[in-house]
Amino acid sequence: MPEGDTVYRVAHRLDRALRGGTITRFDLRVPELANADLTGSVVHGVVPRGKHILMRIGAHTLRSHLRMDGAWHLYRPGERWRAPAHTARAIVGTADVEAVGFEVSMLTLVPTTEEASLVSHLGPDPLSDDWDPAEAARRVGSDPRPIHVALLDQRNVAGFGNEYAAELLFLRGVLPTRPATEVDAAALLDLGARTIRANRDRIDRTFTGVALRGRTTWVYGRGRRPCRRCGTLIRTGELGADPTEERRTFWCPRCQR
Repeated sequence: MPEGDTVYRVAHRLDRALRGGTITRFDLRVPELANADLTGSVVHGVVPRGKHILMRIGAHTLRSHLRMDGAWHLYRPGERWRAPAHTARAIVGTADVEAVGFEVSMLTLVPTTEEASLVSHLGPDPLSDDWDPAEAARRVGSDPRPIHVALLDQRNVAGFGNEYAAELLFLRGVLPTRPATEVDAAALLDLGARTIRANRDRIDRTFTGVALRGRTTWVYGRGRRPCRRCGTLIRTGELGADPTEERRTFWCPRCQR
């Protein structure tokens, strides 16, 4: 599942491949951007912001989001794609490399001077240089909704997704339904920042410290299986800001009170 650490790695891989190159192919396969053409422009860089990827090309910024199924692939010019062509939404190529965004969403092209309009709604990002833990704790800690919902709201803090919410709450011993106003938000976010920074530099995300398949999480994806700490069966439920945004929750009823 693409969360902040995954997006960070994708953006930096794109940056290493494209930075300094001159665009030779630019194809956005969404109706509202079908006529956009940045051919001849230089790629100044690719940066992550929360779960958003910002490509700075010439005087413009192209924003994309991976959602659940999106991915950016890198190919040599003319190399056969490893995903169906009909799922390609963006192609950004130079003489040396072709970046293809499959099933990417929220494609938006704006002048770089207006880039802030794309991400100004986001809360502090623990993977950014301007991470502000106090502000993030203030936003999360003043949210009256369940802590699981407050932690997923990108306006409070950017980058954490459902897997992080489940695992961090387990590690802090907090029920996902507990109001965020009753949670030590500063401690929770300190743990979250340290965890996502550690996973940022790993090939495979882990919360248990074990990188073996099937052993990387404490509760996420382990409904009705025994808790790794106490043996109690993991419970599941659904929480969301509204019915259209509900996410599956996982918790141990003994370890999380």
